[in-house]
Amino acid sequence: MNNAWIFLVLAGLFEIGWPVGLKLAQAPEKKLLGVAVAVVFMALSGFLLWLAQKQIPMGTAYAIWTGVGAAGTFAVGVALYGDPLSWGRTLGVVLIVGGVATLKLAH
Repeated sequence: MNNAWIFLVLAGLFEIGWPVGLKLAQAPEKKLLGVAVAVVFMALSGFLLWLAQKQIPMGTAYAIWTGVGAAGTFAVGVALYGDPLSWGRTLGVVLIVGGVATLKLAH
């Protein structure tokens, strides 16, 4: 795996941080911390995506970035925030992960 793909995976993982930050910001006592977390993770994620797009086609990079972020955010929501887990929601995430894997293999 070359550096661009490492940057892209890291960008997707950092993409998970900003929705978590926004969730934290919903608690009045953690509003500023949550917003700060969201902004820092957005910036890191965007910068890493920018680096990845130097070698990976834009459409592929964006789809993988959002897929990793969406699947990861789903998992964090279920594991840490009690988000509902159902067969339909799980199937949706499995399809996202399958699409991400297909894009990587087709590259």
